[in-house]
Amino acid sequence: MSEAIAKISVFVADDHPVFRRGLREIIEEDTGLAVIGEAPDGQAALEQIRALRPDVAVLDIEMPHKDGFTLAREMRDLGLESGIIFLTMYREESLFNRALDIGVKGYLLKDSAAADIVASIRAVAAGKHYISPELSSYLVSRMSRASLLDEAKPGLHLLTPMERRILKMISEQKTSKAIAAELFISSHTVNNHRNNICRKLDLHGSNALLRFAIEHRSEL
Repeated sequence: MSEAIAKISVFVADDHPVFRRGLREIIEEDTGLAVIGEAPDGQAALEQIRALRPDVAVLDIEMPHKDGFTLAREMRDLGLESGIIFLTMYREESLFNRALDIGVKGYLLKDSAAADIVASIRAVAAGKHYISPELSSYLVSRMSRASLLDEAKPGLHLLTPMERRILKMISEQKTSKAIAAELFISSHTVNNHRNNICRKLDLHGSNALLRFAIEHRSEL
């Protein structure tokens, strides 16, 4: 007798109950998906996500107590591995880039959520990105900037995975002490990595690495 295929577990956080209910109904029309919890605000969402550990968390960007960005960062800091999909009414490219910078995999406009939510959940659960088709040009732009940066700084290809990770954390303006604590290494080791990054990228001066990382955060 064959075993039942496990459903993709989904958590939904949005402060509008009618929208949340409608989204849940659309998601559960797919027999391979199951909504295991929902919340009306960011703080309640964090508590439930910690307890339920869904495969995918669908989060409104604007919520009481914790917005989507704060919630996503805290989930990452806590080591919660749920794939994250942001829902938003806003089309600003800066918000899109901020979301991808913190590891968000899905980015949906609310006016197209009904059509795209199931496909986005399945994509994010598989470790892929899913962007509302109306915003696909933002992803192309982001990739183009990353390609130009690779040409300008070929030393990026020489960075080890740990050095790339530390460079990304520097772009988030984390101190060496904070990076060391998060990676369970010494501050001395972090500083050695910083020196290696500067050498490979040909960066000189006390704040050159920080300026470079912040300026190119969306391309790293």
